[in-house]
Amino acid sequence: MNVNGVDVKRPRMEDEENSVKKNNYREAFGPDHKLSRYGTKFHLIIGVTGSVATIKLKELIDELYLKCPEDRLAIKIVTTQGALHFFDPSTISEVVYEDRDEWGMWKERGDPVLHIELRKWADALVIAPLDANTMAKMANGICDNLLTSLVRAWDNNKPLFFAPAMNTCMWESMLTVQHLKILKELMRWKEIPPIQKELMCGDKGYGAMASVQMIASIIASDVKNRFAVYSVTSENVRFDDVYS
Repeated sequence: MNVNGVDVKRPRMEDEENSVKKNNYREAFGPDHKLSRYGTKFHLIIGVTGSVATIKLKELIDELYLKCPEDRLAIKIVTTQGALHFFDPSTISEVVYEDRDEWGMWKERGDPVLHIELRKWADALVIAPLDANTMAKMANGICDNLLTSLVRAWDNNKPLFFAPAMNTCMWESMLTVQHLKILKELMRWKEIPPIQKELMCGDKGYGAMASVQMIASIIASDVKNRFAVYSVTSENVRFDDVYS
């Protein structure tokens, strides 16, 4: 920025500085990055969006590992840019994919398209939290970032769960009613409804994301349905988590 003939750097807001720092924790993935599947695991993608409930991501991951069959769950994270205001990817053990990875991996014809590779890799997708902005994009087929591109390309033979999280005023909007109708009735995706509590802004009402325990229990049930557990107690032989 030029002021009276003098070059002056534009001051950064604190949240912009934090966003830059978070993006510097690693380079964007390139065309050589591979998404490997494991035959004995359930492959789950967690999508996070620009809701303060994203601060519960690590807690949700821990709860999923706790409730799912041991060593049978593989998790990857897909984040929107807005969600990065609420968590630091460098603190998450699982791979966190960002918008910059979509274009980092694709340079020319023949290179992998990340949202398609993620679609192939996953057995299920849960978006928790799902903010009002991303809900509206999903309902209208908009695919302007990595997560919404993944949703638009999603294989509807695989489950997609979503846990809305927004202010009560936004939750009660007639637009939200219409968007939910499209997601649940047209697309047949599975809602994990929000709960009533005191929200971060101080308002009391519906719109808070369901508890991580509830979300993890629902996902764990789906995971366990993919595995059969057999036990032969008379011979003290146990065959656990046999893939169905």
